[in-house]
Amino acid sequence: MSLNLTQKIIKSHLVDGELIPGSDISIKIDQTLTQDATGTMVYLELEALGIDRVRTELSVSYVDHNMIQADFKNPDDHRFLQSAAEKFGLYFSRPGNGICHQVHLERFAIPGKTLIGSDSHTPTAGGMGSLAIGAGGLDVALAMCGIPFHLRMPEVVKVELLGKLPPFVSAKDVILELLRRLTVKGGIGKVMEYTGEGVKTLTVPQRATITNMGAELGATTSIFPSDENTYKFLKAQHRERDFVPLSADPGATYDREFTIDLSTLEPMVAKPHMPDNVVPVKEMEGMEVHQIAVGSCTNSSFQDLYTFASILKGHRIAKNVTVALNPGSRQAFTMLSKTGLLDELIAAGVRILEFGCGPCIGMGFAPPSRGISLRTFNRNFKGRSGTPDAEIYLVSPEVAAASAIYGVLKDPRDLGMAPIEIPEPEEFPINDAMILPPALDSREVELVKGPNISYIPLPEPPKEKIEGEVLIKVGDNITTDHIMPAGAEVLPYRSNIPKISEYVFTRIDPLFPKRAKEKGGGFVVGGENYGQGSSREHAAIAPMYLGVRAVIVKSFSRIHKANLINFGILPLEFSDPSFYDRIDQGDRLVIEIGDLKDSIVLKNITKGEDTRLICNVGEKDREIIRKGGALAYYRELLRRKK
Repeated sequence: MSLNLTQKIIKSHLVDGELIPGSDISIKIDQTLTQDATGTMVYLELEALGIDRVRTELSVSYVDHNMIQADFKNPDDHRFLQSAAEKFGLYFSRPGNGICHQVHLERFAIPGKTLIGSDSHTPTAGGMGSLAIGAGGLDVALAMCGIPFHLRMPEVVKVELLGKLPPFVSAKDVILELLRRLTVKGGIGKVMEYTGEGVKTLTVPQRATITNMGAELGATTSIFPSDENTYKFLKAQHRERDFVPLSADPGATYDREFTIDLSTLEPMVAKPHMPDNVVPVKEMEGMEVHQIAVGSCTNSSFQDLYTFASILKGHRIAKNVTVALNPGSRQAFTMLSKTGLLDELIAAGVRILEFGCGPCIGMGFAPPSRGISLRTFNRNFKGRSGTPDAEIYLVSPEVAAASAIYGVLKDPRDLGMAPIEIPEPEEFPINDAMILPPALDSREVELVKGPNISYIPLPEPPKEKIEGEVLIKVGDNITTDHIMPAGAEVLPYRSNIPKISEYVFTRIDPLFPKRAKEKGGGFVVGGENYGQGSSREHAAIAPMYLGVRAVIVKSFSRIHKANLINFGILPLEFSDPSFYDRIDQGDRLVIEIGDLKDSIVLKNITKGEDTRLICNVGEKDREIIRKGGALAYYRELLRRKK
């Protein structure tokens, strides 16, 4: 039987289930990664699960999100993460080494390996042929315990690339075009597998840009074949031993197919406040810009930095705009420095930020009030930048550079420049001094916990009858940023659930936390694609802490639904979506869940109406919910195994 690349990797790691789309499967996980915004909870969970050392081939703890050290909270968490890496046997990428996805691509990702990470952009490693999936922190902790990763077998979508990108059109424009076609819901339950002659024209960093933003499609992951370009990249990293040629079998079939002719693409821009609100730059050219940010895990490779700097060479940024760069890794920045182009960036007036996520998650370099900010990032959700009324536009490094020169949105093809020839290094500068290897003997290592590091609240097993008010009703495409905001004010409390719960839904309704406490918990009602965006499990833990027992929506995003299950919150869907319109905030609801069958009756006591809800979860997930969440379920399982 001919298999596509996704099926081949899943089959080689399959522990349970069949390769039937929509069916429950479990796969062995080879690698894991965490970052500091989610990692503190992961290692508290690992401690609670009671294992002494990780059981994966490789696990890495990165510090890249919360770099601002305004007080003790972030540095205390960094010390905790370093001690946890020592205790549990992980590599530790120190603060300032770079963004987890860029560094992992450079130093650790391997074709054909499975990787899950507590960050939704973990699929970046798919640019190298790794089956890399974003997941909630508890799922990552369980994988480090040697427990297979549980998911629904995704459909596999073939994206055939033809031709070659024209000058000043980039990989960012490829994924923006796909978002324009499919929307932020178009990839749910799917893997985007890239094939075709056009693949050969893309380097690994270009492929990684595309797989990175596949998360914005809602896709389970995205993947490219491993070929001669993969080998070149690995050899330049002194890792040619990790190369494995991988591709789909001849005659492999797919659940759906798309074709993109790279030669027909043009520079694109995603308008506020969704990554799929995409139009050609030409349609908006001339719009005044106040700020430009280049970097993030999407566009901060050496190739991206080189392109940006080459266009700015010999120019000065316009007086009405401020420009900043957050490099993706020390390696990429060092490489840029060796070309001499770093001097050109400094001379042009570009501010150099720390090697981390920075402005992408609202950690510094926020736009001015009502500011227009162009960013080479992956998300432009309202308020994510740190400025609630700013307007964020997503663009390529080429568009960012051209716009920096003119102070308005500018098509880089109009600069009159010769096409940029980007060197593909035969050797990158390798310096892993900022990556600490696992301790050989960690028996005497103690976890270092500062005063802001709290405990993991555990839910009670659900009662057969749940009654309460609708605490909030929200619309379609609600993101985890809406539910649990990020940014410099909130993220330092990531290891303190009682404190961070004070921010739940506050971007929509500042009174939500107070109301939830006064009402003793209740229900959340939402529309389509509820919980899209970040993998942060705080968007499930904190509502659970406030007493939310069920979330009733038209449809869920994959990772958030899994997080709700992990923390004992019932994820329920309307069997009749029109009933959503007949429920209001403040309505008193009753659901009788019994033994958690597929269909559950919802009674709206306030309106005197009934409807049926769908409990679309597998049998293992039902067991987890009955136990009061995954931590309780697997802790008991691991104790029995011991």
